[in-house]
Amino acid sequence: MEPSEVQRAIEAGRSAASTLGLRVEDAVVVHNSNRIAVSLTPCDVLARVAPLELLHPDAEFEVEVARRLAETDGPVAALEPRVEPRVYVRDGFVVTLWTYYEPVSPQDVAPAEYAQALARLHAGMREIDLPAPHFTDRVAEVQWLIGNRAQTPELGDADRELLSNTLRKMRWAIGQRGASEQLLHGEPHPGNLLRTKNGLLFVDLETCCRGPVEFDIAHAPEEISEHYPAANQDLLRECRILMLAMIATRRWDRDDQLPNGRQLGTEWLGQMRAALDRYGLDV
Repeated sequence: MEPSEVQRAIEAGRSAASTLGLRVEDAVVVHNSNRIAVSLTPCDVLARVAPLELLHPDAEFEVEVARRLAETDGPVAALEPRVEPRVYVRDGFVVTLWTYYEPVSPQDVAPAEYAQALARLHAGMREIDLPAPHFTDRVAEVQWLIGNRAQTPELGDADRELLSNTLRKMRWAIGQRGASEQLLHGEPHPGNLLRTKNGLLFVDLETCCRGPVEFDIAHAPEEISEHYPAANQDLLRECRILMLAMIATRRWDRDDQLPNGRQLGTEWLGQMRAALDRYGLDV
């Protein structure tokens, strides 16, 4: 979120919580991307705030997913229990209120522990019936970026062609496998995983979609797959290349606000090329 918007977004989060009877004396931004996460004290609430025109439908979807998963054993961050679980609108922003988890030990998560948490999340997601986009809809969004030069003006022609071909070929290959599908997190990478006193918890549920579990596993560190039961390694290889093409492309979006986005996009593009070469795939 642009610096000019941050203070207004903070005030929107404070206002939403205060109006609902939560005591707010201080607000600290703990994460800033296309939306901000604000720690509110002393009520111990995490407010997630985004511009109304960008994320209102996504915020509503995320709240509904979290509400449904709370009824399962899925390891996800909980909505704030003292207020109605819904999206609040304040001064041009959408606000959702969540339980704040005090970070504990920054030690690396063991691959087996990570895989177990992801498997539990998938088990919980199989218990809920919720309309969600297909993973190919997420791919189509990225393909639109590649086809829209005005939106990705700094992406070179050769890289644009390689990314376009990779997305198309991997999407086709994954579909040809006919793997069973279910509701997924969509982006269960380490940045969306918290180590808390309540164990490992996943956050950022607005990316949920339907597809094979290998699409989710591809977003986690590679060693996780060794501990995930029944993962199809060939399908996982294709999903990982698809994932690299997707996240690399997003970094070239002119509206991308991820710090060091262009550098990361270049790195991930290099990783994608290396994977294509390693497995002898011609796109």
